[in-house]
Amino acid sequence: MTEADPIRPEGAAADWTIPQGWNSYTPEEHATWDMLFERQVAMLPGRVTPEFMAGLDVLRLSRPGIPEFEELSDRLTKATGWQVVAVPGLVPNDVFFDHLANRRFVSGNFIRKPHELDYLQEPDVFHDVFGHVPLLANPVFADYMQAYGKGGQRAAAMGAIDRLSRLYWYTVEFGLVRSDEELKLYGAGIVSSYAESVFALDDPSPNRIGFDLKRLMRTKYRIDDFQQNYFVIDSFEDLLDQTLNTDFSPLYAELESEPDIEIETVLPTDMVYTRGTQAYARSRIAA
Repeated sequence: MTEADPIRPEGAAADWTIPQGWNSYTPEEHATWDMLFERQVAMLPGRVTPEFMAGLDVLRLSRPGIPEFEELSDRLTKATGWQVVAVPGLVPNDVFFDHLANRRFVSGNFIRKPHELDYLQEPDVFHDVFGHVPLLANPVFADYMQAYGKGGQRAAAMGAIDRLSRLYWYTVEFGLVRSDEELKLYGAGIVSSYAESVFALDDPSPNRIGFDLKRLMRTKYRIDDFQQNYFVIDSFEDLLDQTLNTDFSPLYAELESEPDIEIETVLPTDMVYTRGTQAYARSRIAA
């Protein structure tokens, strides 16, 4: 949830936080949250990683209406030391990384309009809170997010944010995980989307490839439609271990001399769970 050089809106603090304005939500906006929530929790069990469902329970997100961030943060802080803070939209990279490094998750405070239920260009409170926050109640994933924030601060100093952003995209936003010998959802961009929650696991179109840090950071991604690749981690513990035990400085140097990998490419060295047909992406190009 970053942008390179946005202008800080009037009324935002130096760290870009703003009041959530919970009392300003209309009944219709609360109803939109409830409809989105009910639709997702009806279809996610058995498809999403169990840690996500456990997070919903810990944070008591099943209560009706848009969550109040202060109450939500109280429960989240007790679980893993994180809190949720409101921001007016996309924030600069340095602000984003600083918040993550200090266990603050930034969330938009607006909610999508009824005609935007299935697609929204900029993340809203449903994507940010429903999609991201439940896993922040899991200690291992909470540590990974903080490690990512600290890594982002180092990447910024080395001019490598574009490379590191691919790790966020393919894990935090659109990651799959092996669980009980099955593939499960965990990325926020998937679990907050009804259509992609189905597409990511069931559709024959995308590639589903085993997680490899260097390969992932060479791989392009798309921001305007369903993903053509999903990377599969073995566990959150393994993801955290690789993040903490990799020296990213020489990795960034290596990546500078290697070409990007096109989105739909499957390499001979890939651990392939599903070699996709790419039929969906090709049909969209043809249209």
